[in-house]
Amino acid sequence: MFKQVAAFALTCSAWLVGCGSDPQTEQEEVISNLVEAGFPANDIQVADGAVYVGGDARVSLAASREMLQVPQGSAEQYRSNNLVGAGVTKICVNPTALFNTYPAMSQGLDLAIDNYNQLGLRISFARGPTTGCTANIIAKTNTGTNNYSEFPSGGLPSWIIDISIGMSFYPLDLNEHIITHELGHAIGLRHSDYYDRSISCPAGYGGSEGDEGVGVIHIPGTPTTATYSGAIMNSCANLDDTGEWSSSDITALNYLYGF
Repeated sequence: MFKQVAAFALTCSAWLVGCGSDPQTEQEEVISNLVEAGFPANDIQVADGAVYVGGDARVSLAASREMLQVPQGSAEQYRSNNLVGAGVTKICVNPTALFNTYPAMSQGLDLAIDNYNQLGLRISFARGPTTGCTANIIAKTNTGTNNYSEFPSGGLPSWIIDISIGMSFYPLDLNEHIITHELGHAIGLRHSDYYDRSISCPAGYGGSEGDEGVGVIHIPGTPTTATYSGAIMNSCANLDDTGEWSSSDITALNYLYGF
């Protein structure tokens, strides 16, 4: 599609609604919550009943509400307020049958899972279906041009990562990179360059995802500035990215989920 791939956006889905609620009303609340959490209004899009911010992740109504519950003193932003709870120890990623028909994407999922497991975190990942799962994520495909995930909600990771079938035409390393990136959002990581996506994204995909210090929090021990191709959690990936963690990615994950 393009040399730079998949800017992540935190989004909220109108179908994840409370019992008996009006989807339109809840969608409006999600948008209102995102604006209050510091996301520029022109960075919020609605498509197919879902609200998107920054390009590639859905956020449930519950997750958008959690974003407003910010500890005082949170001025910098690199992770979501929403993290995976202590009760989650094994996250199983279950690809659909269609996902499995794309070799580069299927292999990329295996490599992404291995990326996390090599770090020895308190949470492990496994390719499903399998046993012992304390949380599950569906890996599915879409026919659009973006890749999506959601932030955690209620102590659970995102229930989905949604990968464009266009990724099947890209190198295996890039598939590994993108899937690792989306799983990062699924457990609460924000973009390393949230404050200026032009650092990693092509012209037209720049701007800030919200710099008011609400909903995204700096992770101690990590840089406060981003560099081109400097982290898997940058907004956009590039053809020469290897799909491997940067030192700041590793520091962030160990701070959040290390023993």
